[in-house]
Amino acid sequence: MTDAWQRIETWLRAHAPASCASLESGASQEEISSAEGALGVRIPADLKALWVLRDGVRIVRGEAFLMDNARLIGIAQVVELHGYWGKNYDFRDDPDEPSDLWDHHWIPVCTLEEHNWANGLFLDAGTGELWSWDEHANRQVEYESLTSYLEGMADALEAPGLFGGARPGLEYGALVWRVPDYSDPEHP
Repeated sequence: MTDAWQRIETWLRAHAPASCASLESGASQEEISSAEGALGVRIPADLKALWVLRDGVRIVRGEAFLMDNARLIGIAQVVELHGYWGKNYDFRDDPDEPSDLWDHHWIPVCTLEEHNWANGLFLDAGTGELWSWDEHANRQVEYESLTSYLEGMADALEAPGLFGGARPGLEYGALVWRVPDYSDPEHP
């Protein structure tokens, strides 16, 4: 995970200064332990490693630079969003009973677009899989892990022509992901 994140930051420093400027510093071990207590779930190692490097992003132009124009949320927002979902979407009497709407093992990692809690990606602390959620309670596995998501992003930044769908681009010094809309692939 650390290698993939370093590749991403190297690319941001060289090409997307607005996105690079949005990065918060890393969290302390005490902050991570406190979050683990507040969430009531063991945080997977790859998410802990990411938080040591970066505790989310500041709300500025360019902060939604992850694939799918997602915004890395910091520990405080993770705890807040996790609590909100637990309060509003956990309708079980028994916490060990499975739920389709909310499970306390789900840790939000990023939201899609800048200021949107209705869509995003969460890490299943039980399986390590990275899932998407949306405002209609649709959930599906998107990536094998947080690490595989970040490795895919780093690969797409370094060799965008090898990937279909949304590709990295720049808008006002910020990294954005869009489907190419040019008619001549030789002259984008």
